[in-house]
Amino acid sequence: MLGHTHAPRFTGLPEVLIACAIGGSIGFYDGFFGPGTGSFFVFLLVRVLGYDFLHASAGAKLLNFASNLTAIALFAAKGHVWWHLVAGMALANVLGSWAGTHLALQHGAVFVRRVFIAVVLALITKTGWDALNFPVPIPPA
Repeated sequence: MLGHTHAPRFTGLPEVLIACAIGGSIGFYDGFFGPGTGSFFVFLLVRVLGYDFLHASAGAKLLNFASNLTAIALFAAKGHVWWHLVAGMALANVLGSWAGTHLALQHGAVFVRRVFIAVVLALITKTGWDALNFPVPIPPA
């Protein structure tokens, strides 16, 4: 079953090259659009590399952190960081990561897979709802 067991499809250099391609493409997406980056990382690590959801989720956390750190460095260098919001958001991120890590380690890959699927379905539902209820501007006559 997809993401149920950890069975990497590649080893050595092929795994590194494929992982770099995944990181580069999702990193580009993260820099350009942003939302859903962690979910895309998890999905691709499971589907392409054959990781289980526990390993894929751990890898996605590290990759997402690296991407966010790079974005912070760039925006800080350009003077576009709202520093007054950073501490609260960083604390919430650390607490959420801590709680998620403990839940994942306690309950394993099956739990992570179920939560991942539930979150993706919720996001798809919300996106669909927003698309159907998007106010269409009426041009003046």
